[in-house]
Amino acid sequence: MTRGFGYTAFVVDAYAGVIPGWECSLVKDTGLVERALRHAVAFRVRQGHPFDDAIHHSDAGSQYTAIHYGETLMLEGLIPSVGTVADALDNALCETTIGLYKTECIRDGSPFRNGPIGTLADLENITSAWVAWYNVARLMHRLGRIPPAEAEAEYYAGLASKHKGQS
Repeated sequence: MTRGFGYTAFVVDAYAGVIPGWECSLVKDTGLVERALRHAVAFRVRQGHPFDDAIHHSDAGSQYTAIHYGETLMLEGLIPSVGTVADALDNALCETTIGLYKTECIRDGSPFRNGPIGTLADLENITSAWVAWYNVARLMHRLGRIPPAEAEAEYYAGLASKHKGQS
């Protein structure tokens, strides 16, 4: 990879900004984003919070507009939403997350790096460490200076107590 590119796809939950799924690849294709989506779906199922009828928003890149990807969304019970072309504001949440990833994880001198990113495994290792930190330790101003996973846990705890009160 020292002479090429590595690509990372994220699935970001808009509520608290948790990254439930991600994937790294040397090829930017539909398979990359499908694997990230399948990881997110599996993560949510393991948590007991599947994406039932959730809206999946993406930019208008060819990976996200491919027929096969649309079929994958449908099979996973997700409703597709595609942003307008050449409008970074339409996809601000993911653009911000990717900007943080590049600044906090990929840049030279990042605490997640132990040297050059020379292989796909290097990229996957630092991405895994960054996503784990981002989800459970990164303080988010928009969430009241708590990590995304904590904000999400509070949300689900509130739902559980609301349902208990209605029983």
